Amino acid sequence: MAIGRVGFIGLGIMGAPMAANLVKAGFHVAVWNRTPARMAPLLELGATPADSPAAVAAASEVTISCVTNSPDVEAVALGPRGIAEGAGPGHVYIDCSTISPETARDVARHLQERGIAMLDAPVSGGDVGARSGTLAIMVGGEAAAFASCIPVLQAMGKTIVHVGPSGAGQAVKLCNQVAGGLNLLAMAEAIALARAADVDPARMLEVVSAGAAGSWMLSNLAPRAVSGDFAPGFMVDLMQKDLRLVLDEAARSHTPLPGSALVNQLFQVVQAQGRGADGTQAIVDAVAWLAARPGS
Repeated sequence: MAIGRVGFIGLGIMGAPMAANLVKAGFHVAVWNRTPARMAPLLELGATPADSPAAVAAASEVTISCVTNSPDVEAVALGPRGIAEGAGPGHVYIDCSTISPETARDVARHLQERGIAMLDAPVSGGDVGARSGTLAIMVGGEAAAFASCIPVLQAMGKTIVHVGPSGAGQAVKLCNQVAGGLNLLAMAEAIALARAADVDPARMLEVVSAGAAGSWMLSNLAPRAVSGDFAPGFMVDLMQKDLRLVLDEAARSHTPLPGSALVNQLFQVVQAQGRGADGTQAIVDAVAWLAARPGS
């Protein structure tokens, strides 16, 4: 049976455009956000409001969340007035947050006891991908639940891959953050070297982005950094939360990740300057400060 009713919890930089794309795709969407004012733009598009995660789940066949961290997912799914209280057997809960694989497995186990399937489905592509519906979505959980939710996921993303059992989606997302963090560092160092050589960094980016060294970061975030635009597509504070998850998982498995540890420390510099709410492109200033050329 085709899914027609979808709930969405968490309407931040990523969640709001993801929910909007579900409405535009023709789903009946119920929404809830901890700050009610953020629901207004979705209601204007045709979504319906709910007063709790439980109410969202009760009005939906599939409930999606996109919240900040592991405790938030536990509260939304299992806490008072949470999804578990409103969803019945056969319901599917899709969490698009970035949390620890262990938390994803634990929440899935508790929900399974109630007949509720969970997919951990973190996303990549930033605010640009969220708005355009071209996110990469890495999904862990039961294959049958994944298959039933493909039309829902396709309304939000372009590359959608089932990567394994519960927790596998989160593990792949941590791999994504490792690669993304090191690409951010490469971007920052390239800009720093161009400026030190008295080369226009915008011209440098024009040619380097089109060659073998090109990356999403160079194409999308580097031009913002060069122009001094540090508005967040993804905040430094959130990237640091993800990198802590990365380093915790690496410690658990005794996997050395020296590059990721360095990126984490450079973002510490940005946070120490009170810029944790800036976009991750702010790493360019951390590298510049090492050369005593901030804002150059």
